[in-house]
Amino acid sequence: MFYIDFHVDTLMRWLVDKSKGEVSNIDLWKNDYHIDIERLIKSNYAAQFFACFICLGEEPIYKISHYDDALRAIDIFHEQVSKNPEKIAFASSYQDYLANKNNNRLSAFLTIEEGGIIDGKIERLEELYNKGVRAITLTWNYENCIGYPNSGYKFKDYGLKPFGIEVVEKMNDLGIIVDVSHLSDAGFNDVYKYSKKPFMATHSNSREVHEHCRNLTDEMVKKLADKGGITGINFCGVFLQKENKSKIDDMMTHIRHLINVGGLEVVGLGTDFDGIDGELEIKGAGDIHMLVEAMEKNKFTSKEIEAVCYKNSEAFFKRYWSVS
Repeated sequence: MFYIDFHVDTLMRWLVDKSKGEVSNIDLWKNDYHIDIERLIKSNYAAQFFACFICLGEEPIYKISHYDDALRAIDIFHEQVSKNPEKIAFASSYQDYLANKNNNRLSAFLTIEEGGIIDGKIERLEELYNKGVRAITLTWNYENCIGYPNSGYKFKDYGLKPFGIEVVEKMNDLGIIVDVSHLSDAGFNDVYKYSKKPFMATHSNSREVHEHCRNLTDEMVKKLADKGGITGINFCGVFLQKENKSKIDDMMTHIRHLINVGGLEVVGLGTDFDGIDGELEIKGAGDIHMLVEAMEKNKFTSKEIEAVCYKNSEAFFKRYWSVS
């Protein structure tokens, strides 16, 4: 079984620890986090999306700017990936992904979690694209130059700002995937309206199964599917169930509901590893096989299991990067 994961915060966790002088002897190849390259390879991952997560509500890590923090994270990403070229390689497209897979290499995709780092400067999107960024989460938990978050329902009915519509169109033109996880409900609907390409929710679950502002309503799931998009099942307990516990049984319920509402192709994986607090049943990349075992136990078919674990993601890549 292969796996493709749309979202982990490992890169930024590493960067924060590095800024504190706490990671002098560890790297992305092997560490004590939820994710490292060694475990990804042992678990037969085909691709991992690494997010540069930036918190606009805090001072920049290196005291310059949030954009500078993202650029530093990008440099570290490329440096770490290049250390083991026979095992892992950067991917910027479906074609890169296929080439890496055919050569038994893990594909490393680069993303930004917090589009507000562009700070109203549209030209920064092209700079980020040239540095390898292939997906951007439009907002995190703060209002920014693009739009509004679903951090609570305060901004639920606030859509994209005029600049945000421009951002979506520019991302479409460049080939940077629009990620609507964290975005307000009205913002989601604006992306559905204005995006010419499929888009994704890299790490969001079902709001019908568990009421949380960060999850997708059934209407959103249907619109996501209609646009050829996909959502990644988030392993964080607060998005799975009311007791805020990361339980595999709850993941099964979300997956089944999303398939029933949006069709089989709408569901992938977006674990949120290294961005999760609390106890986990699936404790990291080394335990991902437990998801397949649970799906088998819950009577998911082989076709469904393969689809959720990696084939839906591959199909999304093909749809996205083949749309002119």
